[in-house]
Amino acid sequence: MKVPRLRLWLATGLVAVAGTVGALTAPAAHAATGCRVDYSVTNQWPGGFGANVSITNLGDPINGWRLSWSFSAGQTVTQLWNGSVTQSGAQVTVADAGYNGTLATGASTSFGFNGTWNGANPAPASFTLNGTACTGGVTGPSASPSSSPSASPSPSPSASPSSTPVASKPCDIYAVGGTPCVAAHSTTRALYHSYSGNLYQVRRSSDNATRDIGVLAAGGTANAAAQDSFCAGTTCVITVIYDQSGHGNNMLYQGPGGAGGKDTPATATSESLTVGGSKAYSLYIKPGNSYWRDGHLTGVPTGSAPEGMYMVTSGTHVNSGCCFDYGNSETTRKADGAGAMDAIYFGTSCWFGGCSGTGPWVQADLEWGLYPGGSQSWNPNQRAFTSKFVTAMLKNNGTSRFAIKGGNAQTGGMTTMWDGALPPGYSPMKKQGAIILGSGGDCCATNTNLSQGTFYEGAIVSGYPSDATENAVQTNVTSAGYR
Repeated sequence: MKVPRLRLWLATGLVAVAGTVGALTAPAAHAATGCRVDYSVTNQWPGGFGANVSITNLGDPINGWRLSWSFSAGQTVTQLWNGSVTQSGAQVTVADAGYNGTLATGASTSFGFNGTWNGANPAPASFTLNGTACTGGVTGPSASPSSSPSASPSPSPSASPSSTPVASKPCDIYAVGGTPCVAAHSTTRALYHSYSGNLYQVRRSSDNATRDIGVLAAGGTANAAAQDSFCAGTTCVITVIYDQSGHGNNMLYQGPGGAGGKDTPATATSESLTVGGSKAYSLYIKPGNSYWRDGHLTGVPTGSAPEGMYMVTSGTHVNSGCCFDYGNSETTRKADGAGAMDAIYFGTSCWFGGCSGTGPWVQADLEWGLYPGGSQSWNPNQRAFTSKFVTAMLKNNGTSRFAIKGGNAQTGGMTTMWDGALPPGYSPMKKQGAIILGSGGDCCATNTNLSQGTFYEGAIVSGYPSDATENAVQTNVTSAGYR
């Protein structure tokens, strides 16, 4: 189905603002005013849709914004990110989220939302920003030839789409792309710009006391000093990796006192690093360590529903043991057949033979095999990722297509190793909605994990992310400053 897309380039005059609304900064009496709005439906299904709205300020700088429009066919907004929404009948108003409220001349920001529709889903005909009609033009002194250079529109940073606010983290970026995170895990940093909760929990051996390790500030890096103080003079293990998405998909180690099983929690101090100049610790998985969560009732896609995921890992701590995975797995913790899993694998295992080189490779664990591409044959587009920090990505539409990508988490973009048909026998997918971290799907209720690897951060999203969204996530990862 073709979805509507509207870019407003109207040639009419602008509407003056009478007074201010709340704490918004209204244009001065002789200030230049102007704006452009790009409204696009990113996904549509019977009765529902996702949309992205990009605002570009063409006038003088503003501090605080409200964007308003009217739906013409009874649509309603049900969920919105990167702003706050009010709706009265057909009239919708979205206010900034604070961090994205200041817009310099030529600057852009965006928000996304999910909504409902019935019968038709036309795009809004017009928008107003702080009461001023968005026409794609500018009025006022700064629009004249004598205007200062600062009034000229400047391009958005080439490192990320113009629809992505500078302050965004990976899960903010996924949300803007219409594929929100349903699970977000990290021991190193917040994956949302506003996240101020806990990242993980440690337990010390001296008295079995536990301590939650949070972030230094909202949207910031881990408070490693809190771990150092708590674990001084003794040893600590990581017992829980908290879910930042709000879905409650916390990962517990697969052993007694955790999720149950035969494994043990990872040592909390095996590897330290810096992220953005701040000390942090990784989740350093050795054989016998793994984590699991049954998320089939808490947002993790099941069956043939589309999903995507990413993970930041390391090319220097790997082996061929089965299987260093992060992603969707069995709730039964058994090998339940082709398509029961949809997880990123990273390591040196050459499951079907015929591999070129020694890895490590990013592959797809779809159950009953680690797939380098769309079949059991070796994919000639595969390549090894041996850098200290590696970004791995996997997405699967659940019925016909999946893609495998990898990149250096310190610099550069993503390399696509496969983007095509699912392997024979894997359509449709039969995902069960558990989450695995550090082991294969048929582990570790009655057996132990044989793999090793390093986990710094990762997320699972609902929907099939666009390449532009994944590129923006990679840009954010490389800018995080992993060292």
